[in-house]
Amino acid sequence: MDQVKNFHIFVEGRVQGVGFRKFAHTKALARGLRGWVRNRLDGRVEIQVSGQAQELELFLEELRTGPAFSKVRSVTANTIETEQTQIFEIQRDQELK
Repeated sequence: MDQVKNFHIFVEGRVQGVGFRKFAHTKALARGLRGWVRNRLDGRVEIQVSGQAQELELFLEELRTGPAFSKVRSVTANTIETEQTQIFEIQRDQELK
C-alpha cells in the first residue's frame, strides 16, 4: 500500500483570478486527496493537502501546469506532520490579521 503524505504548498505566478482554486479543488477530488486551498494576500495560492504519495506527486505536476489562463512560476511543497480533514475544500481568501 502506498504511503500517506501531507504537504503545505505555495504556488506563485499569475494564479489568482484565473480559476486556480477551482482547478486545484477539482484535481484534488479526482485524486482522492484531502485538505484545502485558498488565495493569499501576497498573490500566491496556498494549499494544505494529504493523500497517497503517488497521487500527491501527480497533483503537484498538475499544479505546475495550472488552468488555462494561469502562468505558474513556481510550486513549493514542504512535508508537514498534520493530516487534513476528510474532504478537500476551497477556503475563503486569507484575511488581514
